[in-house]
Amino acid sequence: MTMGKIICAGLGPGDPDLMSLRSYRAIQGACHIAYFRKAGYEGQARRLVNGMMPEGVVEHAMEYPVTTEIHFSDPEYNRILGAFYDEWADTLAEMVKTDDVVVLCEGDPFLYGSFMHLYTRLQGRAEVEVIPGITGMSGCWTATGMPITWGDDVLTVAMATLPEDELAERAANTDALVVMKIGRNLPKLRRALERAGRLDDAWLVERGTMSDQTVQKLTDITGKVPYFSIVILHGQGRRP
Repeated sequence: MTMGKIICAGLGPGDPDLMSLRSYRAIQGACHIAYFRKAGYEGQARRLVNGMMPEGVVEHAMEYPVTTEIHFSDPEYNRILGAFYDEWADTLAEMVKTDDVVVLCEGDPFLYGSFMHLYTRLQGRAEVEVIPGITGMSGCWTATGMPITWGDDVLTVAMATLPEDELAERAANTDALVVMKIGRNLPKLRRALERAGRLDDAWLVERGTMSDQTVQKLTDITGKVPYFSIVILHGQGRRP
């Protein structure tokens, strides 16, 4: 019989001060805390809660078996990650028979968060509570100092992993645009925005809301950028 529940705490965009009070309280009261990370790294989610976790809490690092070593279109990528999520869903379902478990998730758990893959696997097996968080993209467009949408503007969110033709089409047919997962996809994204006639309007934000945040015009970027950078194009729609 399940005695506890799984609480996914959305941590917000990166600045610990932007974490919700509800997530903070969940972390403060946790006996078990789980978080995703790349093998060999502390992990951003774990880093965000430094100094917040109670004494004696048991940590569970969920280390991805693969990140960028295999392209996501390769069936082996899905097989390996699927087995990883299956295993951790089983582990959490067993743990929650005796205790609550808090799972950390950057940004908002239901917006491209890894926890979604556990959430679907845990349905009917455990009680699950999801605490929403401020999204990374919200932190980034606020960092530019300009509103992202006005009036009737349509906002599109796209991944830079999409084919160049599709990126160009979506950029040309929306008012405001957020593009995530930049990294090695930057040259392709730059070409797509140029084809759409919107390259000059694009901003790139690295490490949004954190102490080492940078905000630059995309046309000023010459080197490599982190995978989790975000490109912002602001809407210019109806206003009084």
